[in-house]
Amino acid sequence: MVMGLQTTIYIIVGLTFALYIGIAIWSRAGSTKEFYVAGGGVHPVLNGMATAADWMSAASFISMAGLIAFMGYGGSLFLMGWTGGYVLLATLLAPYLRKFGKYTVPDFFKTRYYSNGAAVVAVLCLLIASITYIIGQMTGVGVAFSRFLQVDKTTGVIVGMAIVFTYAVFGGMKGITYTQVAQYCVLIIAYVIPAIFISMHLTGNPIPQLGLGSHFTGSDMYLLDKLDQVVTELGFAKYSTSVRISKLNMFVYTLSLMIGTAGLPHVIMRFFTVPKVRDARASAGWALLFIAILYTTAPAVGAMARLNLHTTLNKALLTGGDVFAPENNIKYEDRPGWFKRWEVTGLLKFTDKNGDGRIQYYNDKNKAFQAKAEAAGWKGNELVVNRDIMVLANPEIAKLPNWVIGLVAAGGLAAALSTAAGLLLAISSAISHDLLKNFLMPDLSEKGELMAGRIAMACSIIVAGYLGLNPPDFAAGTVAIAFGLAASSLFPAIMMGIFSKTMNRQGAIAGMLAGIIFTMFYVFGYKGLFFIKGTAYFPKPVNGYWFLGIEPNAIGAIGALLNFIVAFIVKNMTAPVPEDIAEMVENVRYPKGAGEAAAGH
Repeated sequence: MVMGLQTTIYIIVGLTFALYIGIAIWSRAGSTKEFYVAGGGVHPVLNGMATAADWMSAASFISMAGLIAFMGYGGSLFLMGWTGGYVLLATLLAPYLRKFGKYTVPDFFKTRYYSNGAAVVAVLCLLIASITYIIGQMTGVGVAFSRFLQVDKTTGVIVGMAIVFTYAVFGGMKGITYTQVAQYCVLIIAYVIPAIFISMHLTGNPIPQLGLGSHFTGSDMYLLDKLDQVVTELGFAKYSTSVRISKLNMFVYTLSLMIGTAGLPHVIMRFFTVPKVRDARASAGWALLFIAILYTTAPAVGAMARLNLHTTLNKALLTGGDVFAPENNIKYEDRPGWFKRWEVTGLLKFTDKNGDGRIQYYNDKNKAFQAKAEAAGWKGNELVVNRDIMVLANPEIAKLPNWVIGLVAAGGLAAALSTAAGLLLAISSAISHDLLKNFLMPDLSEKGELMAGRIAMACSIIVAGYLGLNPPDFAAGTVAIAFGLAASSLFPAIMMGIFSKTMNRQGAIAGMLAGIIFTMFYVFGYKGLFFIKGTAYFPKPVNGYWFLGIEPNAIGAIGALLNFIVAFIVKNMTAPVPEDIAEMVENVRYPKGAGEAAAGH
């Protein structure tokens, strides 16, 4: 059984990797235009698929449903923030940025704010946000490889780095675009098929989105009511109503994710790869459709994974018996195969605190429930489950066929690697094109720029791999920090660049610096620097209250507000925008048609 499973996983993952590398070699970039924007001739539907793959990272595929599984209703902030943010990007920013006809986001800053200094600051903000984001992808790669390829997390990250290096460094945006189309197909099939299987088993409804609101199989209870019953019997809060954070944090966290989405350079770059402005709008619509397939499935996956996890470990939760009865808590020596396989990775840990050889998994922080647990001889929760394993472990817990489990392995890796490649290209172009070609080495040849881009990408892979081994949070938590950094720095400056004819370079630069410095100081003050993991400089929250009452992962929205305020104050104290720049902004906002965008870079 185990050998058969592993063999199936090796074959499916191996075939998908061969497909990605083959596409990269076939579509190798031969010019800077192909390297940065795939030659500007990608069809909107294909660009929509590539954008969806670029957008749906390890945080979406691996971590988001896991967070929803443990946070319950409160996890909806990730769905609202990320989906709403993409709509904001597609409607307010993408078409206008495409009209500028530039290769990169810093290119836009250089032209709009008539300043190399603004472009350099944008490069620095882009690098900080993108490198933080890629840590979450490398964390996801490590989680997936550590289980499915039977290697430790360090080896998994190194193998992932090598794969990304191969198709990102050689293919550039052209190779990445067509690779991401294939990766989208793999990841969406891998996400939806297990959800259909599990929904059918638990509710009899093959559509997971409808299964979430259907009756539990063999019962007159709805699935969510059954889940509420299961988690409350173990001392956890009700799944369908629990909110871990305050209303203030719920609001600013969601807002931070939304505007952070609209400021992410690797997603914005995708809209430079289509021939026309109207194609940018069309590809945005297609991408939203492709993204919605996964995002509407995620709540069902999270709920069903949580239910499967608990009912597998405690028989009474399914039969209606006494949850405290010893015979209903499975023996550690009789633990199922999926438990043993994930235990090897270190992401699932059992500690026999009462010495009875049985697994007691419950909320030992619930004071009211604790008395009942102690009366039954329980001496604390004995199982630690990493949230990032829930989507990947769910098919195994549900005892789905080996080929489905192998498909999920390939899908998780596709999600992490596709976004990692897009991020690396954004980093590469920022260094080679915006920093070297446009600022430090203006005489750099096209061949030299391509080589510099590839070297920058290779160095970025090494740095990202190291940081991926020392993440500050779960995959989705780390990504949320990156969104906060983009929200506080790039988003306000892009918005003001498009919608304010009077915003000048001094205001934009001052705003970006104020936003990014404030957000970094707040986040790293609580979480510590990546290189000194766990070292915090602010005190932990007292009675649940953080400084300013805002969680570090949600502070990006406050940083963005500070950015706007500082920018407008400085603008009013400095020289006005040149007339030709104001006219350019007017032309971009109110184009005379949706024809070819301005050429050149």
